[in-house]
Order: sequence, then C-alpha cells, then structure tokens
Amino acid sequence: MSRMDHIVNFQGQEILIEVQQNEARQEVIDLFRNYRKEIGMTQVELGRRIGIPQSNVTRFESGNYNPTLEFLVKTAAAMGKRVKISLED
Repeated sequence: MSRMDHIVNFQGQEILIEVQQNEARQEVIDLFRNYRKEIGMTQVELGRRIGIPQSNVTRFESGNYNPTLEFLVKTAAAMGKRVKISLED
C-alpha cells in the first residue's frame, strides 16, 4: 500500500482513506435509501423526479455508484430535503 492510501490526522494517527470513504458513502446511501422508503417513494418515482433512470437509483443505493454532490443535492430536493454537510471529531 502506498503512502497516498493513508492520511495522518493532526493527532498523528494514521487513517486509511479508503476505509473512511467507504464508511461515509455507506452512511449516505443508508440515509437516502431509508428516507425514500420512509416516505413511500419508489426508485422509479425518485428517478423520474431527478431525471435519471431507475437503474441509476438502484446503482446508487447498492453502493455501485460514487455520487457527486450535485446528485445528492438533486436527490434530497426530490424528497423534500436539503443536504447539510458537517465535520465530526
């Protein structure tokens, strides 16, 4: 593994970037999918509202698509929500 696969935080801890990315991506996917289901919206309807095929919604929800910020904002808006990004300790 190259040094580019890791970052060192301000406390000197070495963190594997891929692990953090995967964890964050899965949290986002779960949040969006669970809310879509909670409001009773199908993947087809969501895709229609944001102008993409249902298969792209499926790819996103299954983790096979790395969404852009634009995609997340559009998707949230289609479900009546806003994207808010925060940093945690």
